[in-house]
Amino acid sequence: MLKKKQFVWKRKNLLGLRNLSREEIEHILNTAEGFEQITSRAIKKAPALQGKVVVNLFFEDSTRTRNSFAIAANRLSADVVEFTQKNSSVSKGETLLDTAKNLEAMGSDIVIIRHNAGGTPKFLSKNINSCVVNAGDGFCEHPTQALLDVYTIWKIKGSLDGLKIAIVGDIAHSRVARSDIYAMTKLGAEVILIAPPTLMPPAVEKLGVRVSYSLDEVMEELDVINMLRIQFERLGANPFPSVKEYSHSFGLTVDRMKRAKKDIIVMHPGPINRGLEIESEVADGPNSVILQQVTNGITIRMAVLFLVNQAAMTREKIKIKKESLA
Repeated sequence: MLKKKQFVWKRKNLLGLRNLSREEIEHILNTAEGFEQITSRAIKKAPALQGKVVVNLFFEDSTRTRNSFAIAANRLSADVVEFTQKNSSVSKGETLLDTAKNLEAMGSDIVIIRHNAGGTPKFLSKNINSCVVNAGDGFCEHPTQALLDVYTIWKIKGSLDGLKIAIVGDIAHSRVARSDIYAMTKLGAEVILIAPPTLMPPAVEKLGVRVSYSLDEVMEELDVINMLRIQFERLGANPFPSVKEYSHSFGLTVDRMKRAKKDIIVMHPGPINRGLEIESEVADGPNSVILQQVTNGITIRMAVLFLVNQAAMTREKIKIKKESLA
């Protein structure tokens, strides 16, 4: 268990994990644990965001992240607005900022943004008053995915300090990998990146990680292995000779699992390309926590929505107090 400390959350936006401290990350995990009991109630509701409007502003397809945020907001009693690009004025040429400002004029308190352009959440946070939460921006970050990943590990292992965690696959195009690296290293884990040279970013060692081009070389060392999806939609050319060859060299197979530690944790952010990154027997096997990740995603996102709203309300109180004294 993390030692609970007196801590005041001050960020009204969650744009990424790169600039968060270990203490801030631990505070999110502790807050998430406090919300776990809600999921076991007959009525899974808390009034923390009652009267607040949360907007899911997604410009990329999503199943887990979008629905997880919607469920999290509903469990905190917020009103949820689902933005669909196809059925919006964006299809008529409206800019992202105009869309966001119009939603704010309708009363949005928190905007959850997923966009294919890196830096979009930061841009929005500088131009609207609503809280902004990054649900994935380009190749940059996916902070809540990384938070649910470390939360899942922490719940099972008790701590990340000293753990050897492998992130395997399409590192170059993965915003999940970047956020995972920031969170896991700050919480004391040794992170090992494993991929073909064509899918490994240059100079990535500067982030404080180890690099390997062979899964077999490190398999016996690992406490946790996180298998990434090959993002074919983002690849401009073939990064490896064939799918079969990639699976043979970097796929998590039943045979490879025989050489792993008995208590190794197997993770995947989804969606899974079964038979490519991971064999079905492993994805559905006793070491897999893939569905636990999905469940924990709701709790983590409840914590994030609660904390950014709390920070926004604190700022508003301070502003009102200053104005009354002026």
